[in-house]
Amino acid sequence: MADAILVYDDDCGFCTWWADAFAERADLELVGFSELEPSLRDRLPENYEGCSHLLADGTRYSCGASIEEAFARSDLGEPARPAIERLRTLGPYNDLREWGYRRVSGNRSFWGRLVSKTPPVRREAECDTRASRLE
Repeated sequence: MADAILVYDDDCGFCTWWADAFAERADLELVGFSELEPSLRDRLPENYEGCSHLLADGTRYSCGASIEEAFARSDLGEPARPAIERLRTLGPYNDLREWGYRRVSGNRSFWGRLVSKTPPVRREAECDTRASRLE
């Protein structure tokens, strides 16, 4: 069983690329917005679709904090965890992290041209379309 759950927009190629990259490097379970069970949905904020969320150890990390925590749990970020923990105590750092997250997430269509992966929601739709063509 995974140590943490990363909840993300599974209809976004850029988001899917990042979620898969983290899952390859950390013990994370990926759950897309389209797959949310009520028990998991209840652990998210009201407007959860505005950003990604990481649930671990009874804590919810949202938006920039979710990406930061996913990185810190990865094999790449584990050595940086002490520095990340220290930075989190600095208010300006948290504000900067969230500003950066918003700048990137608000331009997903641009970044998706650089790194992207067919999202699970679209993979299923493509399979349905191919199946209907064969009938």
